[in-house]
Amino acid sequence: MNQPHIPLLVIVGPTAVGKTALAIALAQALGGEIVSADSRQVYRGMDIGTAKPSAAERAAAPHHLIDVVDPDEEFSLARYQDLATEAIAEIAARGRLPLLVGGTGQYLAALLEGWQIPRVAPQPELRAALEREAAQLGAAALHARLALADPAAAAGILPTNVRRVIRALEVYELTGRPISEQQQKHPPPYRAKTLWLTRPVAELYDRIDARVDAMLAAGLVAEVRGLAERGFGWELPAMSGLGYREFQPYFAGQATLEDAVMRLKFDTHAFARRQPGWFRRLPAITQLPADTPDLPERALDWWQVHKMLDA
Repeated sequence: MNQPHIPLLVIVGPTAVGKTALAIALAQALGGEIVSADSRQVYRGMDIGTAKPSAAERAAAPHHLIDVVDPDEEFSLARYQDLATEAIAEIAARGRLPLLVGGTGQYLAALLEGWQIPRVAPQPELRAALEREAAQLGAAALHARLALADPAAAAGILPTNVRRVIRALEVYELTGRPISEQQQKHPPPYRAKTLWLTRPVAELYDRIDARVDAMLAAGLVAEVRGLAERGFGWELPAMSGLGYREFQPYFAGQATLEDAVMRLKFDTHAFARRQPGWFRRLPAITQLPADTPDLPERALDWWQVHKMLDA
């Protein structure tokens, strides 16, 4: 980490708040390139349900870490951190400004807090055994097992988050050391300033609902059906994510399309409520209402002031 500190403009906010439009405007004004911090937009072929930037938006400003893997490929937090670190360094080396933009709090925290993530490759057989144990004995029993091996990790993971419990047990089984001991933090090589876009809750929910309706008009149901027909199972992290899992009951004949759409809107509202819990912990953060008049100009002024203070 002996690199010079790289200026990094970070834009965060809940889903549908308006991050993409502002990021593109700032990238154009500042000679920047956008590094996505979205855990779902890494998957190829999952375009509508993840609200990926359109072709026109990607042409307006370079985007990185979109369409990285197929839906059935493993994509870990460690891999994201490695790819994002590399992208940011390459953008800065070309004399351009990296903009880190997204709403996946864990991705943002890993980069901006300098998490040291254990590089332990997934072990499919061990994971399958732990999944069977969770199915047979219950998620709470698996969480109790983690609490014995790594109390600190267990305290930070909900018993219902079986995937994270299994990962913590996997690291412990393979290394003999608790994952909590291996997840230390070191200051990253960035001079990061973070802009947190906000909107009133009712307004944000209206925007979410309108975006879901626009996704449906753009062919979301056909996109989900096509993925399922290509053999991507609902158990995959990609297919069990927001925007896709809600349609499983519909395709199974257990719910109407209206039910699935209502569930998607409800789940997205709930996701937007959870996101600020991550944003509050990020360093050097400033909140700015997304409905501020002349938002790009206000954001540009904010960035220029912080640049002068850092000089």
